[in-house]
Amino acid sequence: MTASYIPLEKLLKKQNTSLYKLVLTAAARANELIQGAQPLVASQCKKATTIALEEIADGKVRYEENKPKGKKSSE
Repeated sequence: MTASYIPLEKLLKKQNTSLYKLVLTAAARANELIQGAQPLVASQCKKATTIALEEIADGKVRYEENKPKGKKSSE
């Protein structure tokens, strides 16, 4: 993806998630990129946040919820 503008509506439909989760995912991935992770898509943009959104739009990065394991009751 070469465009620097990615409509949030497109990302939300593709991810089938909330705006809050999308922002968390993009922020976490942007931090990884800033710390030296290699981009998963070819991009003409140098901004980590834009690259993160491009990766999400291409389906390379997605939100994954960690579900707590079943609690053992102490009864």
